[in-house]
Amino acid sequence: MRHGRMRTTSLGLSAVLAGLLLLSACGSEGVAVWSDGSRRTQGPDSAERRGDPECGAPSTGTPPTSGTSVLPGGSGDLEKDGVEITGLGGRARNCGLSPFSAEFQVTNHETEPFTYTVTFTFVSRSGQVLAGAEQTVPAVEPGQTVRRTVAVDELPPKVPPTVGARIAKVRRVPADEAPAPAGPCPPSGIRVTLGNGDAAMGLRVVGLHLENCSTRAYHINGYPQLQLLDEDRQPVTGVEILHGGGDISTVTGFDDPPQPVTLKPGQSASAGLMWRNTVAAGVDASVNVPYVRVNAKAGARPVMVTPELDLGTTGKLGVSPWKKDEAP
Repeated sequence: MRHGRMRTTSLGLSAVLAGLLLLSACGSEGVAVWSDGSRRTQGPDSAERRGDPECGAPSTGTPPTSGTSVLPGGSGDLEKDGVEITGLGGRARNCGLSPFSAEFQVTNHETEPFTYTVTFTFVSRSGQVLAGAEQTVPAVEPGQTVRRTVAVDELPPKVPPTVGARIAKVRRVPADEAPAPAGPCPPSGIRVTLGNGDAAMGLRVVGLHLENCSTRAYHINGYPQLQLLDEDRQPVTGVEILHGGGDISTVTGFDDPPQPVTLKPGQSASAGLMWRNTVAAGVDASVNVPYVRVNAKAGARPVMVTPELDLGTTGKLGVSPWKKDEAP
């Protein structure tokens, strides 16, 4: 069994990073700075900007063929778990930046196809997080390198003159177990995806969503079957999976008994996961579960989701039964 969890790592100035773009105010120069000291200036009269009726056209630095750049401040990763940021770009518009982008590549070093979900943060020189973005790269074959660009449409007002990007988290799931929220219906005939989460006073609740996208009725009766997986997608032991909320908390409907559910094509059902992130004083054994393998019912094709369970030292996870969603 395989699973993993999202984490952010900090490295020193010696970390191998990929790129930094300096963008200044409207009408002034944008400069890409690299670790070998080279600089590429793109001012308002450069070929990239001529003819642009606004403040400027895209200004993208090209890294040197040898060596990589270091993000000032030395925090964050530009290379992680087979994902690497290879360049940065942006457009000065109305004396601001819209959008800002990072070019990156994903290389699958595994022996089977994997789907990658990468979380990026765009940061100032001091490390202040200005914006975040997430992108999923599906079904990367073993040994394959896939190149993509991730962008944010807006950054906060008064963007600092220096903006960099880093990789906050990488989540990798086997391609044949990846959630399919859109596109062709999976061979199983159902889509299982992670829903919205809620957190209050240390209590976490996140939903599981099941949609019948086939042409036939789908029958379920009971609870989702769960397997908890760590960063390396290996089984997590020592966590009790409860049917209902148990002594975790009382949430309306969470402890209702399971009922038979029949989903016609296009209909859906939901279940919930509930836990606390409490850490007992003096105990240094917090459990974090990035991945959960879900079987909608016994014998159903597994789907691997990433709810990022921060279970603390509680050792308990509650699950509610499948319930048919009400028609909108």
